[in-house]
Amino acid sequence: MAETGLARREILGGAALFAMVVGIPTAAVRWTDTADIVTDRQRAVLRDAAQRVIPRTTTPGAGEIGAHDFVILALAHGLDGTRAPAAGAALPVTLSRHQRRDGSLDYLAWLEWQLDAGTHGDYLNAAPARREAAVAAIDKAAFADAGPDSVESPWRKLKGLILTAYYTSEVGGSRELQYELVPGRWDADIPYTPGSRAWSSDWTAVEFS
Repeated sequence: MAETGLARREILGGAALFAMVVGIPTAAVRWTDTADIVTDRQRAVLRDAAQRVIPRTTTPGAGEIGAHDFVILALAHGLDGTRAPAAGAALPVTLSRHQRRDGSLDYLAWLEWQLDAGTHGDYLNAAPARREAAVAAIDKAAFADAGPDSVESPWRKLKGLILTAYYTSEVGGSRELQYELVPGRWDADIPYTPGSRAWSSDWTAVEFS
């Protein structure tokens, strides 16, 4: 095999742990399409994109803490409806070209193709500024105000999974955010100063889009 990637056995090797994290019964874990292989390049593209969604500041960025590996497992098991068949007839060519045999979308193949196109060649070998611009462009397009009949960009789910991965990690949950064990005491009014961190136990405080 020319590209080793994350093949079926490697994905399944982490499936039980993933199942416990997201609440999927271990017995229900299956690899639904044996033709799926995540290549090393797709993993690298996703890692770089994740790092640009949440870059390093005083805490490590999303790529550094392995958010991309969580996303790969989440996609493999259809978290947030990512293995549901898409309406093929209504899809633009940029999406339908990345549909699997079962009608679902290959999010990682789409992202790889989209970012390569956005940098006019090889995303991973492009200058950092061009990679930043390519990710910003798909983000802007994904969250632009579109008509009611428009097809949702795959980036919405990818970005949501990246953020979920980060803010449920040790770094995101206890260093980027402030952790308070739930249930805690009721505070009707708490002091807030500019720069105060959001609370990791209050998911309404995390903006996913």
